[in-house]
Amino acid sequence: MKSQRRHISNELSISRIVHGEMRLPEWNLSDQELLSFIKQCIEIGVTTFDHADIYGNYSCEEIFGHALKLDTSVSKNIEIVTKCGIKLLSDKYPERSIKHYDYSFEHIVRSAENSLKKLQIEKIDIFLLHRPAPFFDLEEVAKAFDHLEQSGKVQCFGVSNFTPIQFQSLQSHLDQKLVTNQVEISPYNLEHFDNGNIDFFLKEGIAPMSWSPLAGGSLFNPQDEKAHRLVTTLKEIGKELNLEHIDSVIYAWLLSHPSRIAPIVGSGKLERIKTAVDSVQIEMSLEQWYKIWVASTGHRVP
Repeated sequence: MKSQRRHISNELSISRIVHGEMRLPEWNLSDQELLSFIKQCIEIGVTTFDHADIYGNYSCEEIFGHALKLDTSVSKNIEIVTKCGIKLLSDKYPERSIKHYDYSFEHIVRSAENSLKKLQIEKIDIFLLHRPAPFFDLEEVAKAFDHLEQSGKVQCFGVSNFTPIQFQSLQSHLDQKLVTNQVEISPYNLEHFDNGNIDFFLKEGIAPMSWSPLAGGSLFNPQDEKAHRLVTTLKEIGKELNLEHIDSVIYAWLLSHPSRIAPIVGSGKLERIKTAVDSVQIEMSLEQWYKIWVASTGHRVP
């Protein structure tokens, strides 16, 4: 049996499938229903939950926290990932005149403290900078990370949507080792194979998290030639592997890669999450992996 967990630091491991909370308000769950859903995720091996301060117009963390409050023992059995740095235009912040990024010491620390309060937890397991910014003071970020670590509010740090040079630039100013980079990876989106990120993850032993691993659902309703090619190939390989759904094939493609990709599954349906979890055990051949790659690129490898 393949392990359902990944060590991303000496002190912390995460589940190989991460559950994403971005669409949490759309599921219309009561606090008790959400608590039951979280417990069901834990039972099937999904213990890592991905948030961001801005999700649901700044509401998702609070909704999740209300559920955790009903049974405080649950928070001891999960890992919380959350992000900061984006300032949205929102009715909750009427003083803002433009969407922008803020990586000042004050904003990073305040964001972490707000997330802790909303989630009703004592420590954030992994705290990420949500996007790279054109105005980015590395020393300010380092100062904020030091403060959050020394105060016991954050265990590990990482980034999201960073390129290798952006990751390295930040790492060069930190005492903490960045443990992950959350980026978009799917058979449809090979951007991070092309920009050097996947090679960088392998070189540095960094386990990436993949957001939108199913390409935002576009492979279930293909609209362009690339998507049609991929769906045809995914179905063919699904038949070879005796798999009923192409999402199983997609997850297996991601999970089999040696960079240790952890897909983020953003579904409110437990059966969809189970499909991702079961995909950990699928043995995909190297030729099958490359058939999907070739279907995506539209040409054979050189």
